[in-house]
Amino acid sequence: MKRALWVLAVLLSHWRRHRMQFATLLIGLIAATALWSGVQAINQQARSAYDRAAATFGGVRTATLVAPDTATFPQELFIKLRRAGWPVSPVLEGRVQINGRSIRLLGIEPVTLPVDVGNAPRLGAADLGTFVAAPGQTLVARETLADLHEGEGAAPSISSGARLPPLHVQPQLVPDVLVVDIGVAQRLLNKPNQVSRLLIGKARGKPAALQSIVGDQLQLIEPTAETELERLTDSFHLNLTAFGLLSFFVGLFIVNSAVGLAFEQRLPMLRTLRACGASARLVNTVLVVELVALALVAGLIGLVCGYVIAAALLPDVAASLRGLYGAQIPGHLTLRPEWWLAGVGISVLGAIVAAATSLIKAIRMPVLATAQPRAWQQRQRRWLILQSLAACAVFAVASLLLFYGQSLIAGFGLLAALMLGAALILPAFLEILLLTGQRLARRPLAMWFWADSRQQLSGLSLALMALLLALSVNVGVSTMVETFSRTFVGWLDGRLAADVYISAADNAQGAAIRNWLKDRSEVQAILSGGRAETQVQGQPVELLGLPDHPLYRERWPLLETAPRAWTQLVPGNAAFISEQLSRRLNIRVGDVIEVPAPGGAWELDIVGIYADYGNPKGQLAVNVAALIRQFPQTPQTRIGLIVSRDNIPGLIAALQKQFALDDRAVADQATVKAESIRIFNRTFAVTSALNAFTLGVAGIALLTSLLTLANSRLPQLAPLWAIGITRPRLAAIELTKTLAVALFTSLLAVPLGLLVAWCLIAIVNVKAFGWRLPFHVFPLQLVELVAVALVASLLAALLPVLRLARMQPSSLVKVFANER
Repeated sequence: MKRALWVLAVLLSHWRRHRMQFATLLIGLIAATALWSGVQAINQQARSAYDRAAATFGGVRTATLVAPDTATFPQELFIKLRRAGWPVSPVLEGRVQINGRSIRLLGIEPVTLPVDVGNAPRLGAADLGTFVAAPGQTLVARETLADLHEGEGAAPSISSGARLPPLHVQPQLVPDVLVVDIGVAQRLLNKPNQVSRLLIGKARGKPAALQSIVGDQLQLIEPTAETELERLTDSFHLNLTAFGLLSFFVGLFIVNSAVGLAFEQRLPMLRTLRACGASARLVNTVLVVELVALALVAGLIGLVCGYVIAAALLPDVAASLRGLYGAQIPGHLTLRPEWWLAGVGISVLGAIVAAATSLIKAIRMPVLATAQPRAWQQRQRRWLILQSLAACAVFAVASLLLFYGQSLIAGFGLLAALMLGAALILPAFLEILLLTGQRLARRPLAMWFWADSRQQLSGLSLALMALLLALSVNVGVSTMVETFSRTFVGWLDGRLAADVYISAADNAQGAAIRNWLKDRSEVQAILSGGRAETQVQGQPVELLGLPDHPLYRERWPLLETAPRAWTQLVPGNAAFISEQLSRRLNIRVGDVIEVPAPGGAWELDIVGIYADYGNPKGQLAVNVAALIRQFPQTPQTRIGLIVSRDNIPGLIAALQKQFALDDRAVADQATVKAESIRIFNRTFAVTSALNAFTLGVAGIALLTSLLTLANSRLPQLAPLWAIGITRPRLAAIELTKTLAVALFTSLLAVPLGLLVAWCLIAIVNVKAFGWRLPFHVFPLQLVELVAVALVASLLAALLPVLRLARMQPSSLVKVFANER
């Protein structure tokens, strides 16, 4: 043990003399651990929220009984099943409007609620009486309480005028859900003696057959291991994980460069230790202990940084999940111990992987090994050929995934294969370019410039791969986001056709507002709308009522239509279908769809497909009058107005004064559009932050490689100085070489990034969301990204270049004094 401690002390002395290497090693490990652990913390928080949502008083992870064709069924069926020995509990579900916000209302029967419905919030015996007895309680998450701008104990009114029981915070409840007694829910939703589903608990004996009791009125839905929300959000979490892995590997490039140089510089030290009697096994063991100790320190710092990153990005991630999928994620982190253990473990594992080559060299090193400062840079030609062949094989896999892959995982596999293949082929691509430049050169200095760049390429290849990956991801994601942004703005112009939007508290207020508006001369048209919810082929579907007005005919974002589509919509037997629902149900223009309605099945001819970006639900657009006929309970509280632009502020002020409406209940088109764009920008803020971080880490990797190459470059530069080339000119040549290979790498990253953008738009988005964006190229944005990459390369090369320009002549002369 004493001998091992002395060996460790000797090895650690190297870092004391080479502080920059020590700093780059720690930076690499910290950067690799920070973003990876931060991304995993965000994903863990989201998964935990999904679990809470899935198990909220019996969710999809509990066996249930539902009506096959209608949203609700008579509660007499519940009574029959209980008498027959079935351990069922009724649940009624619907949505209510509170303070202008739509909230999911859940009615439960706490006495019969199964005890094995998952990790749902439970009602204790002390709370049961308060929950059931008048006036009852409304269980609510703290986040929902804040969103409603209500305090605990308040009893807010819903749009129908009825009041909720007093609000009571339930810590384990998911956001955007209100839980009341089922009798209260039936009254609030105006569905007396109706039930949405029956939860099934564990039966003590074997109950009678289901069909013998209720026939075909109910069907059994088995519990699932994965929720629809989890399936929908898989693409988002895979995207975050891909960013985390990218930065993790880029960080390992830094570690690999730092450890590789340190190993070569410590060869004389290792030779001396071996000559003094230290065995190869002991030296290698101490090297591993040293590396693990550094990884533990860097891992803990990286975890703290990862927590800070996750806490900073979580609100934007929550906004993204809410905007794209309707998922409710708390805006604060709750980390489990396994997150800390996994973060430290990934740091240690990454450090060992990055240093594996050096450790293998150390254990095989003969006693009389000599120090070769440039040995770590050399790459044999056969490795370049093998790497190129591996790149071709990876590209072949990408082709197979492109033509035969059908899943979302296949789409991400295609992206990974494309980027991996491009990174592997990059050294060969640069070798060809530099060799071409060398053959075209005529002057000796120019020929040396290209030849020396080829020699230096082996030491920079890992950093340039990191730069290629980071820049191509930036190009791809930025192109996709900018395409989405412009398409989204155009889509908003079509969907927000009216000049003013009003959300009345209830139908009575809606009718009073319409009557008042008829006498206003500045109002050119009153456009009434409506929404209802149903299920089609087991999928939740939103029915959107459209008024028959020329403005909608001109602006509605239709992608595909049948002849005279708008005319066919008016009688009420036709509908437009959203693009994502069309893909999900494989329904095209000309098909017929059956929609369950209170009066029976409603057959609708599909006469058009329209874009509906960002809506997590499938949607059918029908004539509003037909919607109200089929769904009489549809709230008629949505009103759109066509008003001359100059009269909008005065009309809004008059409406607010006359009907006591706040800013959420009445708004002009410009305000609604600005708020929508603000939410959109926040949705993709996390992507921009991760883009910037990966590019920054790639810049650090390039800086690390240049710093590690700086000392070993002196034998190549000293002869040029000796024949009369000044140190500033040498520094300029070195800077030019670095910027040249960075420029070539950036130019290769542009087409690769555009290919990544196409994959995201045409494959990943379609599989994840159900809609496809048009593909656009933004030349100015590409120029800006290439410029940013060159600036990052310039900053990375600046420190080594300045050190060369200020180097004392004595340092260059020593090269000849120590010449082998």
